[in-house]
Amino acid sequence: MAGISSLGIGSGLDLNGLLDQLRSAERKQLEPLTRQVAQQEAKISAYGRLKSGVDKLQNAAAALNDSALYQKLSASVQGDGLSASVSESASPGSYDIAVTSIATAGSLATTRVDSLEDSLTDAGATLDLDFGDGSTYSVSLEADSTLEGIRDTINADADAGVDASIINDGSGHRLVLSSRDTGADAGITGMTFNGLSAGVTLGEDAATARLGKDAELDINGITITSATNTVEEAIQGVTLTLSPEAEGNTLSLTVSQDKEAAKEAVTKWVSAYNQLQSTIGRMIKPGTDDTSAGELIGDSTVRTLESRMVRDLTSSVPGGDFSLLSELGISLNEKGRLEIDDETLDAAIADSPQGVADFFAGDSEEAGMAGVFNATLEQALDDKGMIGNAIEGAESRVDSLKERFTRMETSIERTIERYRKQFAALDGMIAQMNQTTNYLTQQFDALSAQLGRKK
Repeated sequence: MAGISSLGIGSGLDLNGLLDQLRSAERKQLEPLTRQVAQQEAKISAYGRLKSGVDKLQNAAAALNDSALYQKLSASVQGDGLSASVSESASPGSYDIAVTSIATAGSLATTRVDSLEDSLTDAGATLDLDFGDGSTYSVSLEADSTLEGIRDTINADADAGVDASIINDGSGHRLVLSSRDTGADAGITGMTFNGLSAGVTLGEDAATARLGKDAELDINGITITSATNTVEEAIQGVTLTLSPEAEGNTLSLTVSQDKEAAKEAVTKWVSAYNQLQSTIGRMIKPGTDDTSAGELIGDSTVRTLESRMVRDLTSSVPGGDFSLLSELGISLNEKGRLEIDDETLDAAIADSPQGVADFFAGDSEEAGMAGVFNATLEQALDDKGMIGNAIEGAESRVDSLKERFTRMETSIERTIERYRKQFAALDGMIAQMNQTTNYLTQQFDALSAQLGRKK
């Protein structure tokens, strides 16, 4: 019999269904590999979250390991209208600052123009500006410019030194020029129009002049002037910023050690450590009836990392006012989290700032507790460190499992193809047998009929 194109046609058996059942049964061999791949990929993801947490903690530890942190100064101001910031070059000190005046920009208005529609200039017209430092500047004006056109031309000129606006005083329109910078030198002192149209009278109105003014202040008896309200380096390393409320007032400025900076850095480090411990806790939790086990339960990488961190936290740091973390009010609780006794830490920073610096930062990169702790985390984060090796190992296992999966899947398909060929042969054989049976039945029926007629 010719080849059968679809299984079961010749025999009437559901051979396709049987083949599907055999395929499903064979593919069950792949399920353990699929589960193992999923487990390893979950581990890789967990290692990534672990690495992120360790990286955040390492950054916090590196900040504690910076000796400049403990030398940082802050500025405190009593009174309104003055703010101050300090740089590394500042020194502690107290200052009385009497502000006589703040810096202002100059302004000057023109005489009135009746209509904004009037053309005011001929070709080649200019506006010449005078400034407090004796300098001048000329703005070229287009022919037939209105007051609004003059305003727009001035504002479009980046070098003009003034901004222009228009004010209606109830009797007419005035062009008002305001210095872009504060201070006496930058203030506008005069303006002259050249090339105005016939019959146009437009010039400065001296009565409206407001000269630019420098800021003037007295710092511990020393008079200081500044063209701007940002006074830099009058006190070394200190920048003062004046606002109108300061004018006519005497204010107090104190530059002192920034105790909050050190405490904030310690708090961030403690918070980062506790967050990492929470992350680890979720990864190593045992499973229950309602929840699955953590991805890294029983993982040696996590146990090693935790062991090394606890070792660093509890080790003694020799040679300073403080030798143990607990002496600064920082301790491990029964849950493995760090806790801060604010009163003890505040007292340590206030009474012995250098001792706190020696404990955390030491006199070299890895001499203090933070330096040792930071080095441990850097080793863990290194490409060939414990986390990197764990990720690499899990990725290698995933690759190996996927290769086994592919090989086994190919083997299964070969087995199924062999079954298919065997079923096709069976289908053909049964079809031939059915055909022979039908033929013999017909022959026996015919013979029986002939014998019946002879009787």
